[in-house]
Amino acid sequence: MNKGILKKLAFIAAALMIAVLPFAATACPSGDDDGNGNGDEVKAPLKVGIMVPETGVAASKGRPMAAGIRDAIKYINEELGGVDGHQIEPVVLDSQYNATNATTIINDFINRNVLLFATQSSFEMTAAMGIANEAGLPGLVVFSAPNITQPPQHIYAQFPDYGDDWVTFAEYYLENIWQGSGQPKMAIMRLNNSTGQGTEDAVNKKAAELGITIVAIEEHTSTTASEVASLTRIRALNPDVIYIGSTPPPTAVIIKDAVDLGMYPGITIASGKASYTSQMVALAGTANAEGVYGTFPTVNWGDNVPGMAKMTQYMQTYNSEFADNMDYITAWNEGLIIAEILRLAIQNTPGGADALTPQNVETYGFKRLNNYNVGGLQGPVSYTAGDNRLATTLKVYRVENGVIKPVTDWTETPLIDYGF
Repeated sequence: MNKGILKKLAFIAAALMIAVLPFAATACPSGDDDGNGNGDEVKAPLKVGIMVPETGVAASKGRPMAAGIRDAIKYINEELGGVDGHQIEPVVLDSQYNATNATTIINDFINRNVLLFATQSSFEMTAAMGIANEAGLPGLVVFSAPNITQPPQHIYAQFPDYGDDWVTFAEYYLENIWQGSGQPKMAIMRLNNSTGQGTEDAVNKKAAELGITIVAIEEHTSTTASEVASLTRIRALNPDVIYIGSTPPPTAVIIKDAVDLGMYPGITIASGKASYTSQMVALAGTANAEGVYGTFPTVNWGDNVPGMAKMTQYMQTYNSEFADNMDYITAWNEGLIIAEILRLAIQNTPGGADALTPQNVETYGFKRLNNYNVGGLQGPVSYTAGDNRLATTLKVYRVENGVIKPVTDWTETPLIDYGF
């Protein structure tokens, strides 16, 4: 073969090699390439189960909370690049505030191999926690009752529980409102599920110690349309204060009926965090709700804290109908806390993200939480052995000119041992 032909063949071979190399680089990426040739690894998503009552009798809370958790995860995935490069994959299912649905959903989460799960309400978690605890699947509950975290198992509360709500308000009432002699008389109006039971557990445990006489405990349902009969019985006992452990619609009914019966204004009315939102004020009517006290575990909209601007941006862009609704804040925080749990689990688990299991997420994520700030939107989040409440501070609020405003700074809630 002459030299001219050899030169031509060499030139053709070199040209083919140059043409093929870019394709080879993308068609056969290295272990840390995402197929775009930029060296970025495609990292497996982190699957998380989210149970929320978007429809049903608790939809007034579920809808803003569903919006808050979805927006937070969108922010984490799209602006922060996920958790250590892993996208959070939320499996969001509607419980309809139905116990049977909740048990179906928790089994679904287990079958889908989620790393952790969350419920928005104590009612959902009460239905789901037996199955979750048996399976060793760690769970986060936003609104909690004492029986969920005592004794400590695999379920963790984002905030102080309903019992803490009652004790915090009771102490505030005694120090700042009560001006009579002897013990004040208090009536309890409680929802007929774990929301109300959590309140009653604290009343039974702490009322005598605090120096409060409980004159009545009345139950109601989530769908109550009138509490005139129960309030009439309470009125005959001449209470100084009514405390409501419920959700927004029944609380609004109670407030309106108390106004119609001439009981309020006059006596003091307060509620726990499960019902104390702008939705309750709107349902009761701003004039009727004026002066009603309550506890809540987050800051209010517009407060000067680092995390407010980004949360407000997402709310206004995607879910502006929930402006001023503090339930949105609780669920936005929930998303940030879930991301922090997953970050800690990846960082601390031997083998990293590839070795994540629900057990490792609990051991190296939940139990490594230490003073996580949450953008100042709530109290700091930490795990303390023996206390599965991850945050332990509340504020007391009051409706003033139709707006919920704080009347205290953060109040610490020491652990109450219920002996469960």
